[in-house]
Amino acid sequence: MSNKLVAVVGRPNVGKSTFFNQVAGKRISITLDMPGVTRDRIYADVEWCGHAFTMIDTGGIDIKSDDVMWQHIRRQAELAVDIADVILFMVDGKQGILNDDYRIATYLRHTQKPVVLVVNKLDNPGEKPYDFYALGLGDPYGVSAEHAKGIGDVLDAVVEALGTTAAPDAQEEGLKIAVVGKPNAGKSSLVNKLLGVDRTIVSDIAGTTRDSIDSTLKRNGKTYTLIDTAGMRKQKAIGEDVEYYSVMRALASVRRADVVLLVIDAQTEITEQDVKIAGYIHDQGKPSVVVINKWDVIEKDNDTVNRYKKILSNSLKFMDYYRPVFVSALTGQRVDKILGEAEIAYTNACRRVSTGTLNDVIADLIAVNEPPTKNGRRLKIYYTTQTDVCQPTFVMFVNDDQLMHFSYKRYLENGLRKAFDFSGTPIKLVLRKKQEDEI
Repeated sequence: MSNKLVAVVGRPNVGKSTFFNQVAGKRISITLDMPGVTRDRIYADVEWCGHAFTMIDTGGIDIKSDDVMWQHIRRQAELAVDIADVILFMVDGKQGILNDDYRIATYLRHTQKPVVLVVNKLDNPGEKPYDFYALGLGDPYGVSAEHAKGIGDVLDAVVEALGTTAAPDAQEEGLKIAVVGKPNAGKSSLVNKLLGVDRTIVSDIAGTTRDSIDSTLKRNGKTYTLIDTAGMRKQKAIGEDVEYYSVMRALASVRRADVVLLVIDAQTEITEQDVKIAGYIHDQGKPSVVVINKWDVIEKDNDTVNRYKKILSNSLKFMDYYRPVFVSALTGQRVDKILGEAEIAYTNACRRVSTGTLNDVIADLIAVNEPPTKNGRRLKIYYTTQTDVCQPTFVMFVNDDQLMHFSYKRYLENGLRKAFDFSGTPIKLVLRKKQEDEI
């Protein structure tokens, strides 16, 4: 990143994510009144009074906890501190200074980086919270993140600590690739392997990733935005508000992505939930790549891949255009093929066919297999035109759309796929009724 970095750190549940969302101007981090909601590092580009920087939200630092998850969260916060130019240390003005605040303050002083001390949850943010001078980090800034009070003074202090940095031009996002799947399918491991760094927490505990996390990757002169998402369990298995919001965020990530990677655990083959997630991707009209992960642990013979492809084809009949890749995020086996497959799927989704060529193909299909009849009336297809890309959409002008049988519509779609390469992307056929004298 060319922007300077500002890390927001502090104990759990002091309001870091609420402050982060207020500054970012949108609800990026999940906020609930319970500790441990934010787990990974979340980034947002910020501009304040002509100065640009990137703010990083982190999970709450629990210095003394031996719990494996809290150790992961603390490590992610420490990584954010390591790469930050300025640290924004947030404490709870209602609770006052706790022992963990002193411990975190000591840790931050040892980094020898500029620290802006923010006292949140104050009823009167304009009043100086003098008690917090005891932390030895200079002037404390009182705020109410929930009510967006006092935030401007904090940002002024951040900009001063960063030095003068002119706002850069908008950074290229490149191809946006969402990585989705069930919990513990290896999505975060896959993202980390592609990035070459531990960008997101990886654990055997299902549900570790809760936010959708954007990471920028540059490869072979191209820019990609990888969106790691929370695992999507069956709705009846979602037991807490945080997980519900996490799944909603994952679904939103599918909608804003250019390409979706559906990660499937090869050890469990393909499940009903995998099919439901694939169905959502298909319904959203997104090009996709089916990534079969953990392939290194599968016992293989000469026909293992073909057998698995048959299972996939049987389960994903509604999206038989899928492009599969068999990988191991752990060993890196064939991971380098994923971006290429995503590029192909996106290129095919952007494919535009000229009206003349399109109608020639449709005419050939009709000559081989005549349209259906109903009650003595035969379907007539006058002409076809492509109206959109990403998802490729074709409008067919017909005499009566009620005469189109679903099997014949499927035949036409398959014919288009054979004539043009639409692998990796769904296509849409729309019927529009026209009278003969209108043509």
